[in-house]
Amino acid sequence: MRGLLTLAATMAFVAVSSAPAPAQDAPPAAPVAAAPASAPAGAADAPAAPRAPQGLSESVVVTVNDDLISTYDIVQRMRLLIVTAGIQPNDQNLPEIQREAIRSLVDEHLQLQELRAQGKTQKFDLIASDQEVDDEIAQIARSNNTSATQLLAQLAAQGVGAQTFRDQLRAEISWRGWIRGRYGQRLAIGDDQIKAFQKRLEAEAGKPQYQIGEVFIDASRAGGQAAANQGAEQLISQLQKGAPFAAVARQFSNSPSAANGGDVGWISTGEMPPEVDRVLENLRPGQLSPPIPVKDGVYIVFLKDRRAGGSSTVVRLKQAAIALSKTATPEEVAAAQATLTAMQPKVQGCDNLEAVAAKTPGVVAGDLGEADTKDLAPAFKGVVETLRAGQVSQPVRTDAGLHLIAVCDKHAGGAEQMTKEQIEDRLYGQELSMIAKRQLRDLRNSATIETR
Repeated sequence: MRGLLTLAATMAFVAVSSAPAPAQDAPPAAPVAAAPASAPAGAADAPAAPRAPQGLSESVVVTVNDDLISTYDIVQRMRLLIVTAGIQPNDQNLPEIQREAIRSLVDEHLQLQELRAQGKTQKFDLIASDQEVDDEIAQIARSNNTSATQLLAQLAAQGVGAQTFRDQLRAEISWRGWIRGRYGQRLAIGDDQIKAFQKRLEAEAGKPQYQIGEVFIDASRAGGQAAANQGAEQLISQLQKGAPFAAVARQFSNSPSAANGGDVGWISTGEMPPEVDRVLENLRPGQLSPPIPVKDGVYIVFLKDRRAGGSSTVVRLKQAAIALSKTATPEEVAAAQATLTAMQPKVQGCDNLEAVAAKTPGVVAGDLGEADTKDLAPAFKGVVETLRAGQVSQPVRTDAGLHLIAVCDKHAGGAEQMTKEQIEDRLYGQELSMIAKRQLRDLRNSATIETR
């Protein structure tokens, strides 16, 4: 395997542009993850990356029951992971990319073997047809404002064969369709389950709510908790360098939300493991969490937005501030006061606060996100309650400094209640994903998998 890694690293670096992605404070909005995450302009016309040597495709590395996985298969999957997730390969993350390539290939072989066996018993072909794969590629292309031909050309320009992409999609479509077809009609969500969910929502109505994206690394699949944590750290490094969160989630997350680019939607405290809830409490919108170990793996969470729960007044705030210690001299306070007082008339609400602050020496602007007015610091609370959306305060003194507070939005708190149909859909999806995970786990446990 050590020889394979060296060769795979070489091939991966050839296949992907070595120009680093721009660093950023928060993961950007991402395209559908199956498309190249950062395909260069004109990629369709670029020369294809060198193909793997013939000897590479003949070397068997992993056997899955009677199926063979070659070094060529692994390098191709590594390239696909790198390109579609928008990550920059390096000596630190290539081993994890290789492990994920092997894990995903093994899982797909197990899934297809099971579907062929089930199809033989049922005398029905359960493997997705070429047309179904073509339709999926066309849908992915449309979501990325391109054509299927251009999408495949972009992949080819970075050394990813069309068959590699098609094989991944075929396994995904086939397994998803079989799980839904076999278990979906038998799966019934009872009124008691819906009522229990509604009761929990009512109990949590006053708690903060979070709109999040997630990546979950399953420890049993990664080879242990330490390996899962290491993999999460490497993914965070790539996200901080600009890899799109949704793209990384789709290729590397073991959560059912991976199919949606890791998008979980709005959740309340108690819907995620307690370890995740504790981290969410301290994140601001746009921030990425560190690795969050839980009992069966590791989470990475991206907080997109947050809102207060219950019946209350909720405000979204921004600030421009000058740092001042509690022991600042009267002269220092007066100077800061003069700076912010002169700046305040130029600020037209939240729209240009950052731009004005950037032109004012010593002033730092920031997005404070959404909060219930009752949760604001006393110095802010009294001021904000008197302001309307779009207004900016006079300078406010706190122990940390002097602040201008801009009210971006102000509205009654409390989230819309989920309908019975929405609750049923969520519970149905959760049950179906647990069945799929259990089925794949059982296939792994009963399979003969050998690495050479």
